[in-house]
This record gives sequence, C-alpha cells and structure tokens, in this order.
Amino acid sequence: MIIERLSREHRNIETLLTVLERELEVFDRGDRPDYEVIRAIISYFELYPEVYHHPQEDLVFAKLKRRDPAAAARVGNLALEHQKGSERLRRVAHAVDSVLADQDILRQNVDKVVRDFIESQRHHIMMEDRDFFPAALEALEPQDWTEIASASNGPEDPLFSEAAEETFDELRARILQLEQEAEDARK
Repeated sequence: MIIERLSREHRNIETLLTVLERELEVFDRGDRPDYEVIRAIISYFELYPEVYHHPQEDLVFAKLKRRDPAAAARVGNLALEHQKGSERLRRVAHAVDSVLADQDILRQNVDKVVRDFIESQRHHIMMEDRDFFPAALEALEPQDWTEIASASNGPEDPLFSEAAEETFDELRARILQLEQEAEDARK
C-alpha cells in the first residue's frame, strides 16, 4: 500500500539522518567526519525524496484536499514544506562544500545549518506520520488509491530496496561501508 511504502521510506530517511547526526557529532568534537558519507547522504536526499517520495506524497495530498479539505488544511502546505526542505538541503550541501574547499566558515555555522536540516526533516516526518497519513487513510477511497498508484512512476526507495537500481545500490553500499569504516577508525 502507498502509505505503508511512504512510512517505510520515512524510516529509511531517519536512518540516514541518524548517520548524518553521528558525523556532525564528530565534526563538533573538532575531529574530521567522513565527508564521503556526508556527500553520499546529501546526494541521496537530492535524488530520491525530491524525484520520487515527495511527488508521491503530493499525489496523495491532492486527493486529500478534494476529499477532506479541512484535514488537508490541518496538514498545511505540503508543497511549501517540501520546498523548504530542499532549500535547507542546499544550505547543507553549500556548507559542506565550503568546509571541503577550506573556505572560512565558522564551525558553529556548519553545525547550525546541518542541525536545522536534521531537525526540520524529523519534524516534517513526524507531522506527516501523525497528521497527513492517518487523514489520507481515513478520507481517501479505494478508487483514489488506484489512481495514485497508476499515476506514480517511482520505484521503491532504491537506497534500501533489495531490487535497487545499480547507481543507488552502489551508493547505499558505499554509505554503509564508509560509515562502518568511519566508526571502526574512531574506536
């Protein structure tokens, strides 16, 4: 079912946020985080949620607005929330690029930008899980779900899917390998 898939993708995103948070803690201690892991996570967020996950949520939200405008109003402006998330991600990418280019950037500013992204993503996921998904499950009819499924062109989350596309399969393996190596090196 569509909502189950979106919820599963939220758990996958949370896993990556936890990895990103661990790397930020290394950075905050004054040590060198694994920037390959960080860049890989940024690449994932630039690709999968933007291209597949959010458009699927937008389809569900459009149906919710038609079936239950009051519930949709309680959820808020989902498209704007997704846009703000994209802007936060661009700030994270820029901050990391600045650090890697040895530009003058305060460590606390990098921390603030990355934490803002992590916290806003977690807050957004929590809102969707708590308000949006239950409202959609309550209001949408079987025909709505059929129409959403036929309009969706996205594969399963390639980073966590067993049938991952080659590019994402390599990215997933690399993120997990790099994170394990970084953890081992810190011990």
